[in-house]
Amino acid sequence: MPYLNQDERRKLLDDLRKMSFNKARGKLRRMDPTGRLAFLRNVQHSGQWMTRYDLPGLGTRVTLIEEMSLKEGKGRPRSDFQLREVIVEPTPDNRT
Repeated sequence: MPYLNQDERRKLLDDLRKMSFNKARGKLRRMDPTGRLAFLRNVQHSGQWMTRYDLPGLGTRVTLIEEMSLKEGKGRPRSDFQLREVIVEPTPDNRT
């Protein structure tokens, strides 16, 4: 499977920005059979939850960044996650 070049990575970025978090995760899982989930909703910055997929067959690393807000409802407040940013970058061995 060939690595994604810069134009293909930009197209993937545009496609993922239009999707919800769960749809983006599903697309990334189906893209590369050797792909793996590096981490799920890891907090490195205050108020931002990061999920990263490594797609070694495509030479790409994708990071999904979400923000959480509390949604008031009946009973206790619920958390509402919104996909805010997507980062698509090449892996070090991808020179395209």
